[in-house]
Amino acid sequence: MNNLLSQLPINTTKEHFEELIATKQTRIERIVSFGQTSPNSGWYNQTEHEWVMVLEGSGTIEFECGQSVTLNKGDYLNIPAHTKHKVSHTALNQATVWLAVFYA
Repeated sequence: MNNLLSQLPINTTKEHFEELIATKQTRIERIVSFGQTSPNSGWYNQTEHEWVMVLEGSGTIEFECGQSVTLNKGDYLNIPAHTKHKVSHTALNQATVWLAVFYA
């Protein structure tokens, strides 16, 4: 048995992506952030839909349209494919643990 909140990475200088399940139509990842945000190079513009939930910590997702949503522990959000977005904030004082489900 595994636990999404155990065995968190020790290295806090980078964001960690762990693929939990991958099929042709669905991918599930655990993402652990320690204050990291999206790269300055631009917006995510994914071909897949993304359902994301914060299990610990907090994070803010900003959309190209100007809207932003802050997710705290237990909050989730569905991001339709090709909706340009980026992570503009994650908690600095604790790990932010995301569960992300990408699907066709």
